[in-house]
Amino acid sequence: MVVLIVFAAGCSDDDDTIMQPPVDMGKGAQVRVIHGSPDAPAVDIYAEVVATSQIETHAPGDEVLLIQDLAYGETSAYIEVAAGTYNIKIRGAGADPSSPAVFETGGLAIPDDVKITTLAAGLLGAAPGSTEAFRVAPLVEDFDPAGAGNAIVRIFNASADAPAVAIDVGNDGVPEITDLDPFDETGAMGVELPAGVELQIAIWAGSPLERVTVFTTPSLPAGAELFVIATGLLAKLPREVDGFALLAVGPTGSIGFIRQNPVVFALHGSPDAPAVDIFAGAGELVDNLSFGELSGAIQVPPGSYDLTFRVHDNGPEAATVTTPGLVAGERYLALASGFVGGQPSFTLLANVDGFSVDPAGAFVRVVHGSPDAPAVDVGTVDAGGVLTPISAFTNLAFGDASVSSGTSTPIGALRIGVSATGSTTPVATFDIATVAGLRAFAVAAGSLQGTGESFRLIIVNTSVFPWAAAEVPPN
Repeated sequence: MVVLIVFAAGCSDDDDTIMQPPVDMGKGAQVRVIHGSPDAPAVDIYAEVVATSQIETHAPGDEVLLIQDLAYGETSAYIEVAAGTYNIKIRGAGADPSSPAVFETGGLAIPDDVKITTLAAGLLGAAPGSTEAFRVAPLVEDFDPAGAGNAIVRIFNASADAPAVAIDVGNDGVPEITDLDPFDETGAMGVELPAGVELQIAIWAGSPLERVTVFTTPSLPAGAELFVIATGLLAKLPREVDGFALLAVGPTGSIGFIRQNPVVFALHGSPDAPAVDIFAGAGELVDNLSFGELSGAIQVPPGSYDLTFRVHDNGPEAATVTTPGLVAGERYLALASGFVGGQPSFTLLANVDGFSVDPAGAFVRVVHGSPDAPAVDVGTVDAGGVLTPISAFTNLAFGDASVSSGTSTPIGALRIGVSATGSTTPVATFDIATVAGLRAFAVAAGSLQGTGESFRLIIVNTSVFPWAAAEVPPN
């Protein structure tokens, strides 16, 4: 999953908060640390001397501050450490050096004349000894030389909630690396990958194997020696800081995270369009999508695409539209609306999933996708049929959507209404129910004037994956 990340024009994350030890640790091994624990704060790292004869100024029991204020995704500079045995202690950044460590390795033997990249991984909040528990993995560097036109990559499966995975270079359905267990790696010599080209890297898991996600690498520099760490959590959204991603580390430090390829869900909302097939170039992305239906997850490399909509089963072209630029780590609702045979014409309304991830609330985003409806207000409706607009849902014209983070709504049964902007008399009311943790698009779709499919709400629930859609007819 990893080879992915080598940004040819990347920059190191080393900064002046990551310092050399304030006292001489002697000469012996070169040691650095990668912070790869998504739930751990920035940390200070100490070495407690257990046994060494090479540092005259330190006796067993002495502690030396090695690295200061190392945050998730950062890699320290190499530090010269005398050969010996050390108990590595980790404390929160800025913690009193005499305070208890949040983690200790126990005695780690550091040999002479080696380079060691030490990975801090797992979850600091997990129970010690559990499969997700925090741990420190010292990795002695011994890369094989890369062949001509290749880079050499050492891959580590460090995601605390990821199963054993297979890695498919080229996303061609044939994994080259199989059964990479949690907290296991591909070996000190690394694996060769083509340099100078972007690569599609698919992650597979399960029995039988199924594709979980795909990454697009930047071009890898020829001859580069890299660590690629699969870190973060599959249970989180790809756009979240602690979402599942690949962290690339080069000789001078962290290069950066590479996020999962963007995912698109297509919703058919054109009142007069028949069932359609959707193509990008010659490749079919969606087959036989009818009004009100939501496609499965479509994962594509980052970029913009020209899409062709054809009447299902080799029918004529209905429309061609261009997507906005799709960004790694993001998920999108692509609503096809407008009229094939009228105005406003068939178009694509794309909205990114920017919902708040507050687990306690319910967040709704309204999308105006009814091509012949005027600008509208959306709000709650009382027993007398009077609409009270919700300020975030007012004066929305065709193609408009409310704020990307969604609007917090009451939890429970609600009667909502849609009215012409400025009116308190709804043209339609709908009964819906919200629950804690809901993140949903409420799409006003269909024709208000009776051209083709009738006016209705389509609720797209993004708090599950894959997303799900349900039609809500008016009362």
